[in-house]
Amino acid sequence: MTTRQYPDRPIVAVGAIVVKDGRVLLARRGKEPSYGLWSVPGGAVDLGEGLRPATQREIREECGVEVDLTDVIEVVERMVRDESGRIQYHYVIIDYLARWVSGELAPSSEVLEARWVPPEDFPGYEMTRGTAEVINRMLAAGRRMGVV
Repeated sequence: MTTRQYPDRPIVAVGAIVVKDGRVLLARRGKEPSYGLWSVPGGAVDLGEGLRPATQREIREECGVEVDLTDVIEVVERMVRDESGRIQYHYVIIDYLARWVSGELAPSSEVLEARWVPPEDFPGYEMTRGTAEVINRMLAAGRRMGVV
């Protein structure tokens, strides 16, 4: 079995840029890697679970909202090395663009807090590396596709 810390292979994960009234759902991470930083909600795919159901489950579990997924917009690879250079975390993350469908924010114990944030406020949030850039690219793609 692959552990999340010092895995023997990359872990497949999913995330979603969830949009509601022009704002984006951000979750402040409650566990490593990147504890305390803001990111998009998501997590690891369970064995036998499809990517779309995994994404919807993760958003529901972490933030308490239901979403409608559009398309995969980006695939991101996150590798974190420890002080000695060993791979401590390695995730391949499939990011979807999504629209809020229902539910009020109810952060789980996996996140410290969750908020709907206007993109212009991103500079005020300490985010995981590259998160703001990925969100902005995905929002631009969603506008071109007519889905946000």
